[in-house]
Amino acid sequence: MLVATAAAQERTPASFRFERPIRSAGGPHRLAIDVPLLVNGSPFRVVSTMRTAADREIVRTASGGLNDLRLFDASGTEVPYLLVPNPEIEPTWRGASLLPIAAVETEKEKTSGFEADLGRALIVDRLRLEAIPAPYLKRVRLEGSGDRTRWTVLQGDATVFDLPDSDLRQNTVAFAAGSYRYLRLTWDDTRSARIARMPVVSVREVSTASPALPLTTPVAFERRPSEPGRSRFHLRLPGGRLPLAALTLDVGGARILRDAEVFEARLTGIEAEPVSIGRGTLKRVEQGEIAAAALRLPIEAPVEAQLDLVVDDGDNPPLDLRGVAAEFAELPWIYFEAAEPPVAARYGSAPLAAPHFDLEAARSTLHIETIANASWGEPRARTETEQPAAPAPPLPTVGAPVDAAAFKFLRDIPPGDAGLVAVRVDAAALAHSRGASSRFADVRIIDAESRQIPYLIERVSEPLSVDVSPVKLSDRPASLGRPRAAETVYRIAWPYEGLPPSRLVLTTSARVFRRQIHVVVEHQADRRRRDPWSETIGTASWINAEPDRPAAPLVVAVPAHRASEVLLVVEEGDNTPLPLASARLLLPSYRMRLFRGSNQPLRLAYGRADLAQPSYDLALLAPRVFGFTAVEVGPAPERAEGPGAGMVLSPRLFWAILVVAVIVLVGLIVQLMRKPAL
Repeated sequence: MLVATAAAQERTPASFRFERPIRSAGGPHRLAIDVPLLVNGSPFRVVSTMRTAADREIVRTASGGLNDLRLFDASGTEVPYLLVPNPEIEPTWRGASLLPIAAVETEKEKTSGFEADLGRALIVDRLRLEAIPAPYLKRVRLEGSGDRTRWTVLQGDATVFDLPDSDLRQNTVAFAAGSYRYLRLTWDDTRSARIARMPVVSVREVSTASPALPLTTPVAFERRPSEPGRSRFHLRLPGGRLPLAALTLDVGGARILRDAEVFEARLTGIEAEPVSIGRGTLKRVEQGEIAAAALRLPIEAPVEAQLDLVVDDGDNPPLDLRGVAAEFAELPWIYFEAAEPPVAARYGSAPLAAPHFDLEAARSTLHIETIANASWGEPRARTETEQPAAPAPPLPTVGAPVDAAAFKFLRDIPPGDAGLVAVRVDAAALAHSRGASSRFADVRIIDAESRQIPYLIERVSEPLSVDVSPVKLSDRPASLGRPRAAETVYRIAWPYEGLPPSRLVLTTSARVFRRQIHVVVEHQADRRRRDPWSETIGTASWINAEPDRPAAPLVVAVPAHRASEVLLVVEEGDNTPLPLASARLLLPSYRMRLFRGSNQPLRLAYGRADLAQPSYDLALLAPRVFGFTAVEVGPAPERAEGPGAGMVLSPRLFWAILVVAVIVLVGLIVQLMRKPAL
């Protein structure tokens, strides 16, 4: 038994937000780090290394975290502890002699297999199969024994495969490390041919300190609007700055071959934008009820608690995503020694530095693999009376005042709990502010006293989707001139004038067709033209030649323009009119991150030409803005407020008013001229 050589150092009392009991007996114990501790404790960093050149296995290890963790006994005395990683090991692959087992063939069961003799009891955690002619895809059952009499199931239903055409290979069966001399593998031959010859088998010998299966946790997700040919999902992790190594997807479908990429928002200059933190190819092949799959995406350890998964669907239906699991990097053990239980852990105090105990002197003599396990109790949030008051860190939550009356638009932001919020920039704000080209120079968020609330602009990877309604015209507009062939013309009311470049997405129920599609803007007569005229601003070909397959949506790029409506012209040729099922606009998407006080009344203001781009100290505090879940809110509907608000008229309405005014003025002049002179 190891005993700490000195008591814990005296420290200034810290403010801990969480407390958890630890179930253990007296003496040395090891305690596994779990998800609640990772979410609320100070973060780890993740280091990637190659375990061995032979394995070519990249290992991601978490280190340098939980600086705020402290353990206390029943009297409140601090209990020393260490974070102890698993010792570095170099696994050795050893061959085994094989003996076939009797094949079974009945109406309900068809099996074959072999027993592997390792020569002596070894601690092993992998069995590798080689020299099996490809292709193959088999279910297997693996058992282990020390005396060939009593058998333990190591893997009840594993799958091995080698499918060169699909670039899929899994010839290793992993299991919890244990001491075995004999391994028995049983092939399930019910739905596939028997393996023609005995494979070459080797096992991986390890020490008892070999890492257990990685810690995983389910991830909440939701499908988000996307352009055709891509599936987008918003992932919500349990917390920010988690030491993750990969995401594993559960997807439906017998055959999957799609590229996937994971994004998170990161600060670039003074704005946040989506950055790729992992990519890979999702693969899945099914033969009967057996599946071979590679659905794991290695990722960099994220900072954010919210990620975006983008899957390239190609010409396939949207990905049927059924579940997501996050896999953590290898984590150290918590080693502690307590004379008597109970022991409690406290954590969640950001300013604390890592502790240093005299127990550190015993690190080199520890054999963490031989220490008894302790376990966690349920965590609870500590009350204000249980912890000393800690001053709130200074955050730039209020900036300089501005003249609210000078903005054309003021929109209320719903109040709520204090914390980090993300205010969506909707289509109205995109159109009526100076927009992303000026980095939203005229956009401000102000409080009840017209003081600025500092924010960071974030560009979101998913597009902003706005539904529009094409209306079929019975009469062809004169501005289009004479048609070259039969055409169908639709009028689409644009959500707002002055929107940035967008994409118009059209769908149809038709199956076999070929059409040329034009997006046209009408212009009124001007100095250069006596008559109304039109301008084509977007063109695309829409083709579907497969009668058994729905037509893919058409995407037409539409540049920025000032029109309040556009014409959609479909060249029908000698065919019946193509039915349009739906239409929507895809716009660039942005949101603003800021700190909000409890029930603080805030307003989104924009619509000024005299403002320069704001510069806030909040950009210097990216570590406080990123890594925490932001509550997304939308502003109230837009209404014109400030000077020039009455000038927000469409060109069509302006010219109509001008024409009416001219007619009235001419009528008055004619009447005056007809009156007899006195």
